[in-house]
Amino acid sequence: MAMNLTLFISIGLSEQKAKETVKNEALSNELKQVIEHAQKINKGASIEKTIGTLLYHVATRSKNKKRNNFITEYVVHKKITSEAQLTASFEYFRCNPLDPVDVKAFDEACGVGVVVTPEEIEDTVEEVLEKHKDNLLEKRYHYNTGLIMGEVRQKLKWADTKMVKSEIDMQVLDLLGPKTAADMEKPKDAKTGKSKNKEKKPKEKKKEQSTDEKSEREYTSMNQLCGEALRFHKTGENYKTEGYVVTPKTMDLLKQHLKETNGEVRTRFPPEPNGILHIGHAKAINFNFGYARAHGGKCNLRYDDTNPEKEEEKFFVGIREIIEWLGYKPWKITHSSDFFQELYDFAVELIKRGDAYVCHQRADEIKGFNPPDSPWRNRPIEESLQLFEDMRKGKIDEGDATLRMKTILEEGKKDPVAYRIKFTPHHRSGNDWCIYPTYDYTHCLCDSIENISHSLCTKEFQSRRSSYYWLCNALDLYCPVQWEYGRLNLNYTVVSKRKIGKLISQGIVSDWDDPRLFTLTALRRRGFPPEAINRFCAKVGVTMSQVSFDPSMLDACVRDVLNDTATRVMSVFDPIKITITNFPSKKDLEFDVPNIPHDTSKGTHKVRLSSTLFIEQSDFAESGDSNFRRLTKEQPVGLKYANLVISVESVLKDQSGKVKELKVKCVSVTETEKPKAFIHWVSEAIKCEVRLYERLFRHQHPEDPAEVPGGFITDCDKDSLKIIPDALVDLSVKGAKVYDKFQFERNGFYSVDPDTTDKKLIFNRTVLLKEDSGKK
Repeated sequence: MAMNLTLFISIGLSEQKAKETVKNEALSNELKQVIEHAQKINKGASIEKTIGTLLYHVATRSKNKKRNNFITEYVVHKKITSEAQLTASFEYFRCNPLDPVDVKAFDEACGVGVVVTPEEIEDTVEEVLEKHKDNLLEKRYHYNTGLIMGEVRQKLKWADTKMVKSEIDMQVLDLLGPKTAADMEKPKDAKTGKSKNKEKKPKEKKKEQSTDEKSEREYTSMNQLCGEALRFHKTGENYKTEGYVVTPKTMDLLKQHLKETNGEVRTRFPPEPNGILHIGHAKAINFNFGYARAHGGKCNLRYDDTNPEKEEEKFFVGIREIIEWLGYKPWKITHSSDFFQELYDFAVELIKRGDAYVCHQRADEIKGFNPPDSPWRNRPIEESLQLFEDMRKGKIDEGDATLRMKTILEEGKKDPVAYRIKFTPHHRSGNDWCIYPTYDYTHCLCDSIENISHSLCTKEFQSRRSSYYWLCNALDLYCPVQWEYGRLNLNYTVVSKRKIGKLISQGIVSDWDDPRLFTLTALRRRGFPPEAINRFCAKVGVTMSQVSFDPSMLDACVRDVLNDTATRVMSVFDPIKITITNFPSKKDLEFDVPNIPHDTSKGTHKVRLSSTLFIEQSDFAESGDSNFRRLTKEQPVGLKYANLVISVESVLKDQSGKVKELKVKCVSVTETEKPKAFIHWVSEAIKCEVRLYERLFRHQHPEDPAEVPGGFITDCDKDSLKIIPDALVDLSVKGAKVYDKFQFERNGFYSVDPDTTDKKLIFNRTVLLKEDSGKK
């Protein structure tokens, strides 16, 4: 360590910088190799500080380490003398990763031999300064001289930055003179001297847009959703991605890939068909399908069906239905099992190349990150080929042999399994196979076969990236780029298949689509519109970090969509009978009620009022305080849409003292004082069942033992479902179909449940209306 410290100081690093570098073992070793190579070129002579600084950047910034010696030679021989030239050299090798190096092209790209004289710098600065002269004289030293620097750098790409900065400072000083006291003060306002307290312009009324227009703007645009994806590689430029492995065959394989795909973006959504998709999958669906759509590309739905023990047909159907419900259509529907023969052939080739072997260690022996090396790792290739064929023919018992790959994952796990024996019929191939490939083996090869350009995975697969690249390159196959992003997590829920299965088996929820869950089938049943889920995914965006969100954010997206799409109807859950003793007509009154009050294009529906109607128990109090705005013995109230005001004549109660009926008289709203409130009501109504759902879990993180020591099952709220068997809903909902959505006025948004029959409508509460804290 002391030797490295001395070595680093010898090239001009400060003692503090040298000590920090020594602490980083990987960087320290890299810098040591660069310096030693430089000393060898320099024949032991001391290294100038300017050269030492560039050598430090070679060690810290170069992504293509095999080119470090080449770049170091240019630095030591002073062919590369500036950071700009050094940066250009890194970019050149990023775009031209293969041997041999085209020296002439490299020199041209890096400005080797280009000399920028002080006179050229002076003349160019003077030319650019003249363009900015008026602004400089107006704003003086508050003007952003970075703009001037940028323009000069564009004209003189290889000029020394310090010389340019010095020349700009000198010419600005010559133009403006020394700084005054006013120049030293911070500007009072960034906007040309206008008062900060200027009158605000009235907001312009926004042009109304249809829901379809909003959808087109918000959901097909990837500006919100993509986030980190904005830096993804262009098709065919895989090699420009950090960490991508380039081999002598890479460029030819990329050319073939571009030919077969016509340069289109190709993505895939690869779910395992052993469970129902959840809210986290919605982000993956939106990202994979949305990214392809935004770039004019194509996205496959590929079922990762390599585990025959857990796959069921209902999951295959359910996955496809949900994807289409969210508004996406796969370009192709494929299965990993489509490629079983090709995958097997690749495995044979991998053995022949000495990169895989048959191992007899049991599963429990190779668990964890530091298992002992397999004693069969170096067995003869022919022996592994024969044993793998025996595995294929069912001659070896389940668990007695696996095929393992000779590679190490980022997390340190050595020789991951490629094939295991399972004497289980496959839902598609039947008994054709008794060996099945693992995810680590299948994933990248299927991506390669399908010519995927962007393999988008959640963050937990980052540790598989090196083996992904290794396997494609070991077989000389086209290698896609794997990009990882943070998983979408929601508070107050669990999404693992095993845990949801436990909730179902213990009778806490009814099935995978129980509306208290956050599976996508559950959210659909609860009444969440697909547009709202897509909007939520766009809002949370794509980031590299794992972030948890509160369900209220999703609820807000649901309200935004339903507010523009859900027909308004009136309903009463806890009714009081009202009899109007002076009803103003011999016939029922009929009113046109807008379906969506703020959107007249959505039409109206009829509502009928007779002398008998019903209101909510909570809308009546025999005597209310000054804050109670609804019906009391002394206080009249308006009937919404009817233009009538009712006042109490008498109160009828049952034996327990509960109010069961009110006798009221009515008067037109134009003939009396305006009431404090108008309430909803129903007159000609049908009885419906209404299911009110609350959060299933009491704590934010039900799986966290520190928060819920007893386990997630103990955190369940047994009162999270309340059923109202005989709610009264306006007759206009008659004939509603499953998943039709309504706003029950002053209550919430509701959706027709699949349990609905011809005899009885059943509604699920989707979300409450926004709360008004000032409303009583």
